[in-house]
This record gives sequence, structure tokens and C-alpha cells, in this order.
Amino acid sequence: MVMNSVSRLQRTIVKRTRGQTHGPITRLMSPSDFGEILKPFVFLDLFDHVGEPFELGLHPHSGIATLTYVAEGSIGYTDPDGVKGSVNSGGVEWMQAGRGMWHGGGLDRAGRTRSFQLWIALPPELELGPTTSIYQAPKDVPEVGPVRILLGSYGSASSSIVAPSPMNYLAIRLKAAERWRYEPPKGHTVLWTAILSGTVTVPDELQHGDLVAFEQSNGAIEFEAKTDAEFVLGSAVPHEHDLVLGSHSVHTTRAALRAAQAHISALHVRLVQDGRV
Repeated sequence: MVMNSVSRLQRTIVKRTRGQTHGPITRLMSPSDFGEILKPFVFLDLFDHVGEPFELGLHPHSGIATLTYVAEGSIGYTDPDGVKGSVNSGGVEWMQAGRGMWHGGGLDRAGRTRSFQLWIALPPELELGPTTSIYQAPKDVPEVGPVRILLGSYGSASSSIVAPSPMNYLAIRLKAAERWRYEPPKGHTVLWTAILSGTVTVPDELQHGDLVAFEQSNGAIEFEAKTDAEFVLGSAVPHEHDLVLGSHSVHTTRAALRAAQAHISALHVRLVQDGRV
């Protein structure tokens, strides 16, 4: 809901960053920093590129799910079965890697593309499970007021994507001077936000490229837009497991990581035999 009244004291910020930028990608969160305090959210990349299309080769993942939200432009994808397609502005790509898969992507048209890619650590019962790929057109992403529901629920609407554990991931657009208050569900003590454009206050001022982690509590957050602004917000029940890292993987134990790496290697052999890599 967009609000126009001053609210009570809010949840405080405990950590903030502008990440590390390499070309068009800014890594705002990784397991060695914010991911450890915000798990199950473990990686967040902000992508902002103007130029010609390009394609990334196939690469593996396991133990995680990724959600790519396209705020502007279009991204291309190659799914684990080799099927190619596009996700346009306002759309979502969901990939749940489970015990291991290979996929690819890139930009399939010239111009400006802005997006967030979020990595989510899977719980033990799913980290060696099957692979799932879902591609949602903009019309299939539910909206309530200024909020697009990328994962989880808000108000009377829910994403059709089944989250691997209790969490919400929302994209919000506010006009200058609008207020929006987020009341997290019970148990969602993990809470963060990242700013895609414009300036908001929470009441600390946040600008394009900022990511902040809030204190762990059940408290609410109120945003006031100082300019037209776009941002994403994640809240969740904490992931009470270790983060055991591989080059493209996150698992809860070394045994699970080894099992997934063996599966990824077997898939690679098949890809080579099929001439796909």
C-alpha cells in the first residue's frame, strides 16, 4: 500500500554496501559478506548495460536457485534442455538447480538492459533434488499497487513460483513523495533492500546502487521516495545451515557439494558428446 502519513520508528540498518563493479555487473552480495548474514539470500548482482547483444556460454550450478528480474530491456536464456528464449522487461527467470544443471544466457537485443539476479541457498531436502526452470512473462508476474511479486506473497496476491523456503522477493516502484510500508510475515527476521534507481529514505537515505541489511527482528520498514524510484526487497525466515561453496554452487555440507559436482561432471560429458560445449 502507498502511504502518505508519518509512521513510527523503523527497523535499523546494520550494514550497507555499493558492492564491487566489473563492467556492467555490480556484485552487491556474496556469501563471504552479506550472504552470511542474509542467508538464504546469498548472491545479488545488479546488471546495467547499454550496447550490442552478446551470449554467455553454458555454465553449471547446484544447490541454489536463481531469480533474474528484468527491469528494463530483454535477456536471453538457454535452459538445461538447450531450449532458447527471452525474458522481457517486467518478466522473471527462475532456475532451481538442485543436484546440478547447465544453462546459459546473455542479451538478445541491442539497447539498455537493467536487471537483478538473486541466488538463494536451497535447504537440505532440495539441494540434491531435481532441476526446475520457469520463465514468466510480465503479465504473469502478479502486482499489488506499486509492488511486483517476484517470489512469495504480498497483500492478496502470490507468485505461482514455489519458493524453496518461506520468503518474499518484491520489486517496488514509487513516485516522488510516495510512501510505502512493508510489514514482513511472522518469522521473516531476515530483511534487505537494493536500490535500482532514484532515492528513497528508510529513514536513512539510499540511492541507486545501494544495498542495505536491516536488523534481525519482526519490525516493519517504511520507504519514502525522494524522487521516482525503483528497488527490490527480500525478507525470509533465516537459513539455519552452513554455506559450503563450490565455483558455481552453494550447499549445506561438503558431502552434498561432492555429490553435486559428480553429477555436474557427468552432465558435462553428455554435453560434449552432443556437441553443445
